Amino acid sequence: MGITKSQIFNERQNDLAQFFKVLGHPARVAILQHISKQNSCICNDLVEEIGLAQATISQHLKELKSVGLLKGEIEGKSMCYCINIERWTEVQSELNTFFNNTKSNCC
Repeated sequence: MGITKSQIFNERQNDLAQFFKVLGHPARVAILQHISKQNSCICNDLVEEIGLAQATISQHLKELKSVGLLKGEIEGKSMCYCINIERWTEVQSELNTFFNNTKSNCC
């Protein structure tokens, strides 16, 4: 297997690429949409809402948490998740900078 070329890109570019890679699965988008509509952390089972097996939901939650999109705490036998607003704001700022600096150069 060849080496990756990620080291030739800066930290911000690699960070955004990882962020979008994690968002590249529709189940993760659905999970984020569901959690973002809640007034508090979600501790209940996402299996019924999303329609995937518990193990699959857990894996997707792990991926979302790995890039900082979710915060989670253990409560009893369950995990409670909520959107990490600080991380969302950080990524939104990066994207705003990117699009605000983009020139209108379409053919």
